[in-house]
Amino acid sequence: MSADAGVPTERSRVVLTNISATAWEHPADRAALQTLRAIPGFDEVVRRIFGFFGERGIRLLFQANAVRVGPKQFPQLHGLLTEVTTTMDWHEQPELYVTQTPFVNAGAVGMDHPFITLNSGAVTLLDEDELRVLIGHELGHVMSGHALYRTVLFILLMFGFNNLPFLAGVALLPIQLALLEWSRKAELSSDRAGLLATQDPVASMRVFLKLAGGGTAAETDLDAFMEQAREYDTMGGPMDKVYKILNTLSLTHPFNTLRAAELQKWISDGSYDKIVQGEYTHRGEEEKKRSVVEDVGEAATHYAKSAKETVGDVADAVKRAAAAFTDAFRESDKK
Repeated sequence: MSADAGVPTERSRVVLTNISATAWEHPADRAALQTLRAIPGFDEVVRRIFGFFGERGIRLLFQANAVRVGPKQFPQLHGLLTEVTTTMDWHEQPELYVTQTPFVNAGAVGMDHPFITLNSGAVTLLDEDELRVLIGHELGHVMSGHALYRTVLFILLMFGFNNLPFLAGVALLPIQLALLEWSRKAELSSDRAGLLATQDPVASMRVFLKLAGGGTAAETDLDAFMEQAREYDTMGGPMDKVYKILNTLSLTHPFNTLRAAELQKWISDGSYDKIVQGEYTHRGEEEKKRSVVEDVGEAATHYAKSAKETVGDVADAVKRAAAAFTDAFRESDKK
């Protein structure tokens, strides 16, 4: 247990002293990352992209039309960033930028020194507590080392295959699909980081509600949205799980209802409370001692369970369809 784990910040947030990103990372995130790194040509794509753009090129690409947050520009956001990095005990405070676009989104990109961008649409829509969640989410990406591969994905999506001639000869489609799969799973990890940064489950769930449909507190109901999230996660026919997978193949983020349901599961199983109470893996030697076999085992178990459920549901659907066809055929013979 951390010696300083019980020290509260403003609004009774607990400082998570020296917390390791492995404390909150979703097993599906680690599994998808292992799969991604194993794809032939992936390391070559990363090397070529950063060899072409470089650190300065990446910064110019993402910061050319953005305003850097500081004490004199967006001071509220500057204060929230300081609060979040303090709560997460992260001394390398990343630069924060606001870019003008109505789309409600944010990102953490970069190479050696990742930075965070917030779309103005998110700054306008979200209240202070919700913005704290969003900044904490993006800091989670930075602390987990996600920024490198997220940058590769954004460049591939931004420019397309045909506009990156230095990647000629590389089979990009499998890499892009694997990057998208990992990106969706990495969001589940950073959703947990956003909750830990603000330590406000209600505000965290409100972010998903607003990302899904916008609106104000007077126009929406969080309880109704969470019920919708539970329905999405648990209800539907056997083929619905297959449709859910197909519907997200080209997306960088999971559906917000799924994200809300996943985060609620993490809260309900007690994992969130344990971390806030000081039971978590610390950076440094404790983090290094965490077994790679343990990570692989958790990831494999998660995907095996998910795959088994999906295959089982599809098999049941096929059996029922076959039985219905057989019964119909018998009835036609009787006639």
